[in-house]
Amino acid sequence: MLKCLTVWCSLFLIISGPAGAFSLNPFRHTDKASPVTDAGEDFNRDILITKAVKLSKEPYEAPADNLPQELKDLSYDQYRDIRFVRENGPWYGKRLPFEVQFFHPGSLFQTTVPINEVFNGKSRPINYSPDFFNYGKNIFKITDNHLGYAGFRLHNPLNSPTYYDELVSFLGASYFRALGKRQKYGLSARGLAIDTAVQTGEEFPIFREFWIQRPKHGDKTVTVYALLDSPSITGAYTFTIIPGKDTIMNVDTVLIPRKGIQKIGLAPLTSMYLFGENTKNRFDDHRPEVHDSDGLLIWNGQGEVLLRPLDNSKYLRISSFMDDNPKGFGLMQRDRNPAHYLDFEADYEQRPSVWVEPIGNWGKGSVQLIEIPSQQEIHDNIVAFWIPAEAVKPGVPLQYQYRLHWSNNIPFDTGLAEITSTYTGIGGVSGTLDTDKRKFAVDFALPGKRKDIRRDIKDGKIIPEVSTSEGKIIGTYLAYNPVTGGGTVYVDFEPNNKTAELRIALKKDNKNISEVWSYQWLP
Repeated sequence: MLKCLTVWCSLFLIISGPAGAFSLNPFRHTDKASPVTDAGEDFNRDILITKAVKLSKEPYEAPADNLPQELKDLSYDQYRDIRFVRENGPWYGKRLPFEVQFFHPGSLFQTTVPINEVFNGKSRPINYSPDFFNYGKNIFKITDNHLGYAGFRLHNPLNSPTYYDELVSFLGASYFRALGKRQKYGLSARGLAIDTAVQTGEEFPIFREFWIQRPKHGDKTVTVYALLDSPSITGAYTFTIIPGKDTIMNVDTVLIPRKGIQKIGLAPLTSMYLFGENTKNRFDDHRPEVHDSDGLLIWNGQGEVLLRPLDNSKYLRISSFMDDNPKGFGLMQRDRNPAHYLDFEADYEQRPSVWVEPIGNWGKGSVQLIEIPSQQEIHDNIVAFWIPAEAVKPGVPLQYQYRLHWSNNIPFDTGLAEITSTYTGIGGVSGTLDTDKRKFAVDFALPGKRKDIRRDIKDGKIIPEVSTSEGKIIGTYLAYNPVTGGGTVYVDFEPNNKTAELRIALKKDNKNISEVWSYQWLP
């Protein structure tokens, strides 16, 4: 059974959201003792890799179940009432470019993780301290200073020099999120995906321990180290985080398999798609669209850029895109118009896209997209990752480097017209009920002057190239779109009883001038 990536997502938003911005007062200090211990041991990336190798040679042990029952039994509202006290944080008042805060364990987050600070080459545990938290109306006493945390978040003056905004959060198994300027939390990344959508069941690797490098004055980056562990694999992760308009995370990972793995997913992304232009008829909702992402974008090794619009069908979908040394892939939130969502609390138009940029040659493999049926927006039902073609062998290390861009769109200029929207409905002549046919309308944002675009379309200099693997294309028409200033391709499709892969691309002078629209039709 495929485990759905669910409710923790909404709780993540609640406890990471409203408290994410606060006034910067560098002259205010706390008199409380630091929970960072005085003892320290040598630490660097090589030492972390050594830890991962040593751990891989030992039998897997699940994290200790050391959480007091009173924390396990916390209700949703009780857990929300626990707040981190910024003024008691370990970096508060040090006038550093970053601050660190911690998530309290309890409720849905019952697995604790040790967190360490690295400073001057020495690692020191940051012990649990009740002084870090305001417990609200909750009344209980916790005496175990080795309890650990559910995760942590880093803050930075991202949007204003006078406020520390939440920048990145690590919470729940191996999930993490980041923000660029003026963004709100949406999709997540994970450390690793193992056997996702495999009949034998998915394995969820966890970050067993974290080390956070204390930044120095004037630093523009912050570094986080993490030790990954699961029954099948261990790993050493280095995250170098660069805040900005597009926040960038450079990820360096060394993986050591304990055993062979049927399916390993690198640089996994997980998101939510409930409905949009192509699925809205399934939901009785006043909002036109509800999603954190609306398309999978792939820039393959041959230079072709494909967009697969996301869908929320009644059936589990698994799509694989074979490739050799991809330039990148990502889950995009292309639609940035607030009027298309009409949700001024969720602000879906401000959710980031995440682009995975491989560093070095990743070789042969495939980008896999998994779309899980969902009836509620609290579920993360979209997963995308890279699967290397080479089999994973026990004891044979894997090393990968990649860059995550938390941005509004693909961070590179492909020089191609972008696909902005996909609409579907009954095909044939408007006003008729030709239920045997389907109509697709695909919007392209064509670069250049509107008059030039209109003239090129009218003169037939820009033509749509349309194909399908099954069924028939019985009508194609490219029209100038005066609303967008681009072009809209209308396609009438007559399906058969087989799954069809449809493609649309715009050409000029026999050259591809647009992304390729790649759509899967299920009978």
